[in-house]
Amino acid sequence: MCNTCGCNITPGNAQLAHQQDANGTSAHSVLENLLAANDQTAAHNRGHFDEHGVLAINLMSAPGAGKTALLEATIDALKQEFRLAVIEGDLETENDAARIRQHGVPAHQITTGSACHLDAHMLHTALHHVPLAGLDILFIENVGNLVCPASFDLGQHRNVVLLSVTEGDDKPAKYPVMFRAAELVLLTKTDLLPVLDDFSPERAEGFLRALANPAPVLRLSARRNLGLDGWFGWLRTQVRARKQQVAIRSAQHPLARPNAINEAAIASAQHFQRVDRGSGT
Repeated sequence: MCNTCGCNITPGNAQLAHQQDANGTSAHSVLENLLAANDQTAAHNRGHFDEHGVLAINLMSAPGAGKTALLEATIDALKQEFRLAVIEGDLETENDAARIRQHGVPAHQITTGSACHLDAHMLHTALHHVPLAGLDILFIENVGNLVCPASFDLGQHRNVVLLSVTEGDDKPAKYPVMFRAAELVLLTKTDLLPVLDDFSPERAEGFLRALANPAPVLRLSARRNLGLDGWFGWLRTQVRARKQQVAIRSAQHPLARPNAINEAAIASAQHFQRVDRGSGT
């Protein structure tokens, strides 16, 4: 699907990627160079965020998991408390950015054409259209895809993965790279659970734990306003932590490609997970 991220390298043609041409260049070396350049630009983006004290959150999921609906509910609840902005990623159309703008916050649409994910270069260009000065949170809604987005650092501080209860509870097992990268997992559309007999939140969390990822799992429904307090509380904690870290000039790296989990982020989200379960939402 995407000629720059390596999606076209499969087990059937992988041996060809290591064959060099007359100039000594192979598809494998080109891919490595692309990823290295992406990481450099991601670090540059992160520097911009840190300079302005902005918390950048990368939202990832399969298509239709409810990322935009979650952002709409979040903006309505928190726009008087925080200054928010959104960068949207889709193959085509400005539909999602238009939805976000209707809620009174800046939104810029990236249309990727045939690319199945955002990369750091796309985000860097988009940042020229987003006012970072005075901003508290920048939400980056990545292209709907459970494969490629997890492998590309954008310069974000946090990775949040949404899993809709309509998708199947074995998604963490089927897409381990994505769910290993998650620092918070949101089970969305949970208001539909009473009419679904093939999705178990406990099984979904079990598959996540089998990946050795202790990331908290919050259950919510943006449309029905269920379980959102835990998500909002997690955001408040992350904003406070980011501003403290920026104040002491402490750089913080995301989990787009490393394996380590940020313990502070996990602890705060686990707290709000317990609050949600205690309230019965």
